[in-house]
Amino acid sequence: MGEFSAGKSTLANLLLGTSYLPVQVVATQLPPVLISKGDGAPYRVDLEGGQHPVDLAALAEVPLENTAHIHIFSGAELLDRCDLIDMPGISDPNMSPEVWQRLISVVDGVIWCSHATQAWRQSEASVWGQMDPALYDNSILLLTRIDKLISQHDRGRVIRRVRKETEGLFAHCLPISLLQATDDQSDIATWEDSGGSAFARALAEVIAMMAPGPGARKAAVRSVSIPGLAPQTSPDGPISPRRVTPRRVPGTVRTSSQNSLVDRHQIKLSRASANLPSSDPPFH
Repeated sequence: MGEFSAGKSTLANLLLGTSYLPVQVVATQLPPVLISKGDGAPYRVDLEGGQHPVDLAALAEVPLENTAHIHIFSGAELLDRCDLIDMPGISDPNMSPEVWQRLISVVDGVIWCSHATQAWRQSEASVWGQMDPALYDNSILLLTRIDKLISQHDRGRVIRRVRKETEGLFAHCLPISLLQATDDQSDIATWEDSGGSAFARALAEVIAMMAPGPGARKAAVRSVSIPGLAPQTSPDGPISPRRVTPRRVPGTVRTSSQNSLVDRHQIKLSRASANLPSSDPPFH
């Protein structure tokens, strides 16, 4: 979750290993987008539960006022362990909060993106304060665009402040340069410095904690893989990066940077077993 321009587009590319939404959608209002494992045709679900086919190249034409969510499918490895919900920003004055609040009840964990140069604003704290406290231990706060803070002193000051203000509200509060993590994956030292490796370990831990039973949790940590990364060999082992590959959507225009794909949306770990079509894979 998070506000606009917090680097959520780059996070989407990192999590899925490719670009799944047309670039033009960045400037439009979209309902929540549920991303599940599979190769099925995309569709939208209306407020009465009816399903209607959609064209990925024309998502901007989906009627917001009568759509609960859009459902698309991907072969990304991460989706073997969880579904993702890509939601609108929390503070769009032209969109009712009900648009994204409809799916809050099915959420198991949240990745909250907060721009490091204005990290953890009062509006963010206010929305997060309305969430079920049961989410806290399964959620990650990312201080994105940390590279915009030039000095180590400024970075350290922001990180300390936000960690103090959010103590007990998230399982992890981590700085990350998503641009660096996505675009510069050839050097492991640079990857570590970007914060990508720490985020990958934290995400594996959070997903594993939602797996039933200690044995299942340990196995989940070993098997959770982010498409931009090589699979972990152990919970404490190193994580090596793989190149994120862009996906071209017919009829769309890409910018010079693949990191502007879904900048106005949020990525959330989600449960697909409640209030969603029965075909959606459950959390494991």
